[in-house]
Amino acid sequence: MSLAWMVSPLAAAESLCVDSAHAHPNANKTAAWNENTTVAWDEPVRLYEYSSNANPRMTEVPIRVFPPTMHQVGPSRVMPFDLSGELECDYPATTPNLLANFVRIVENEQLETGVSLAATSQTFYVIRGNGHSRTRNGTVGWGPGDMFVLPYLGDEADPVCTNAGAQCVVHSCVNEPAFGGCALYWVHDEPMLQYLGVRPSKQVRFEPAFYSAAAMSETVQSISNIAADGSSKNRRGILLGNAATLQTRTLTPTLWSLLNTIGPKSDQKPHKHNSVALDLAVVGSAEGGKPVYTRMGREIDSNGVVTEPVVARWETGGVFVTPPGWWHSHHNEGDEDAWVLPIQDAGIYTHQRTLDIRFADEEVARLHAGRSRGATIDVGTTMSSENLYHGLQHLKAGAMTIGSP
Repeated sequence: MSLAWMVSPLAAAESLCVDSAHAHPNANKTAAWNENTTVAWDEPVRLYEYSSNANPRMTEVPIRVFPPTMHQVGPSRVMPFDLSGELECDYPATTPNLLANFVRIVENEQLETGVSLAATSQTFYVIRGNGHSRTRNGTVGWGPGDMFVLPYLGDEADPVCTNAGAQCVVHSCVNEPAFGGCALYWVHDEPMLQYLGVRPSKQVRFEPAFYSAAAMSETVQSISNIAADGSSKNRRGILLGNAATLQTRTLTPTLWSLLNTIGPKSDQKPHKHNSVALDLAVVGSAEGGKPVYTRMGREIDSNGVVTEPVVARWETGGVFVTPPGWWHSHHNEGDEDAWVLPIQDAGIYTHQRTLDIRFADEEVARLHAGRSRGATIDVGTTMSSENLYHGLQHLKAGAMTIGSP
């Protein structure tokens, strides 16, 4: 039984509210209505006092590093980043909504990957090697730096695997001389469906997509690193989108991804967001060279610097987890460009208007001006912001009331 459903006698005494003197006016009617039912509807009920339970004690999403050595040696296999123990869930998960994996396929071998229940989205990024993957939508060839994304395609078409479900994919490694095996970074959203206890509908929500390394790199390189005012941009990267997600501009309805580059001897100032980031260091610290790393922490100081930081070093081909809401800054002390590919569940957050990306300089400026933005979306970025602004100007002398007095 999940720990979330367990209530100790002490916790119950402190947080459950059962007061017969102040019972709901329809309490007797409800009891009478339940008399002739065969289901004990009251058994799962828990009633919690609001103020002491509004922010329930939950385990944090932990900071973890998954080194590239995991996929550089050994037989063909899938290596899930399973943090279900830390997250207190009874299915494999790296974050509450996502499961990330390394996939190693030995040269001239095949390997099947699949999910146990179902996923709305699967994405595969090629860390190393050349090969191809056979899917229920055809076969796609790939090389280093390529990425492809698959939706739930229903169950009607014949599976491509002999012993796995409809979402199984067969990967073949044709050539990889460095470590004798191709390496993929595989992320999918099955944990979210496991939590909800659902399967996707038969409707194909988005079409499969292939993002070539050449097209992505060329697009990033075409972006100027100098802002309109002549200052250096804090970051230079591209969001990976799909024709089906034009509003959210995300990889799929659930997944979000960015290919971001950091120039030599440069820093990207802190920012934060409500989604968990699973960051793949595409190009990190050179062997024996100066470090590339991320500093992350719960707070920033009055100068916008992360306080009490945890430092995660970028190892090429390695992954690290950035918890939700933590401020984090990226730093490249080396002599070459560094590249990072975060994959997040931010498609869901963006759709809900709760992603709330904030940048340290803007946050500090607001606080120095005596303001603290509580809204999860800056009014300057909303479609109705101008009308809202003028409405607020008319009401600035007093509070705005919605509904009947």
